[in-house]
Amino acid sequence: MKINIISVGHKPPKWTEDGCREYLKRFQRDLSITLTEIKPAFRIGDTDKNHLARMKEKDRILSKSNKNADMIALDESGTQTTTNELAELLTHCMTEGRDLDFVIGGADGLAPEIKMQADKTISLSRMTYPHALARLILIEQLYRTQCIIKNHPYHRE
Repeated sequence: MKINIISVGHKPPKWTEDGCREYLKRFQRDLSITLTEIKPAFRIGDTDKNHLARMKEKDRILSKSNKNADMIALDESGTQTTTNELAELLTHCMTEGRDLDFVIGGADGLAPEIKMQADKTISLSRMTYPHALARLILIEQLYRTQCIIKNHPYHRE
């Protein structure tokens, strides 16, 4: 199974890069994870024109997405999902032979078209995280779901 994390943002802090790298090297070979960074579009302060930035980012996201993969959008308004539910989703996709694209938006979130196109929209939390931290949390959760699937003791209940 291939998972592509498409994330708007560049130049993440070193500590998040280190954390992502640490978790990525732990994955089993049957689960391939790729992190694809999308350059943020130019923004004009905090104005209504920033919807144009989201539209440019939408095009960049779609150009990097796998057209045959299921798309999971990460958005604060998405469904709250437990780690076990995420493990069930991964298990289902693995059984079906489906790949996944997880999409993390930019400073103004995801374009509405991305949310509509997504097969599922989930929320990591009701709290707001910096994009680099959201990547790290998602990668850790994907590692944790792999541990659940493999009955590894990393995840305890």
